[in-house]
Amino acid sequence: MISNQVRISIKGFLEGFIDGLVLQHKPPEKPPHLLKELDGDYGENEPTDGSYKPFHEAIIPEQVLRVSTFERSFSTKLGSTFEECARLIASQKYKVSKRGFIATGQMPSAATTKIEELVNQIAREHKPNFLQLIDEVLKIEDDIWVERPVVSDLYLEDKSGVRYFFEIKSPKPNKGQCLEIAERLLRIHAITQENRPRVNAYFAMAYNPYGLKKEDYKHSFSLQYLDMKNEVLLGDEFWETIGGKGTFAELLEIYQEVGREKTKAMMDALLFGF
Repeated sequence: MISNQVRISIKGFLEGFIDGLVLQHKPPEKPPHLLKELDGDYGENEPTDGSYKPFHEAIIPEQVLRVSTFERSFSTKLGSTFEECARLIASQKYKVSKRGFIATGQMPSAATTKIEELVNQIAREHKPNFLQLIDEVLKIEDDIWVERPVVSDLYLEDKSGVRYFFEIKSPKPNKGQCLEIAERLLRIHAITQENRPRVNAYFAMAYNPYGLKKEDYKHSFSLQYLDMKNEVLLGDEFWETIGGKGTFAELLEIYQEVGREKTKAMMDALLFGF
């Protein structure tokens, strides 16, 4: 459940996110003209940062291009909203709720080599058993201990001291991202020297792009290089872990509400500069 106070906070945050993004894409007071007039200036004073598209801008109205650019930017940056919404929701239930949390601590030096071996094993053999990998890391002993901090997108701690570390990433990661996140999650267990249920490290995906059921998930890299049962919290699994049953649907309703209320203002700003 999402309390009314947290709902208001989430809605305000999302409205600010939309307003800031729209402001970045509003047309300038005096919009540039590329090839509007054949006066011999073929864009020689135009941007040199790779954004110059003379044929696009010659045939498609700049308002349409602006909306398209806004959509691409929105899709890229939307993931950051999941982190903040998750933090706000979790603050209702958890004693500690932080974004960008730096997990510090020492781990056996030999564990760094072991984790690298295990990640290479995942790359070769696929279909990892994440719980077994944690056990292998925690069995490592060494007289030399080293600092290996890890930054987690979201960190939670409940009143009994149980800790959660989440990497909140795209639901369609590539191979490199799958392996990198596996390494980070294993390193968290190595530096805390704790196993589940005292320490819980997960790859969190805010939604399932293939439907509502986990069995419908089809992204090949994830299925090959991640333990979908024990390593990944997908869609409503993640939101219910931090906020309880029904959280996913309630959060989606807030996004929809902000979308309905902001649609006219977004289109006016992007199309007409109002």
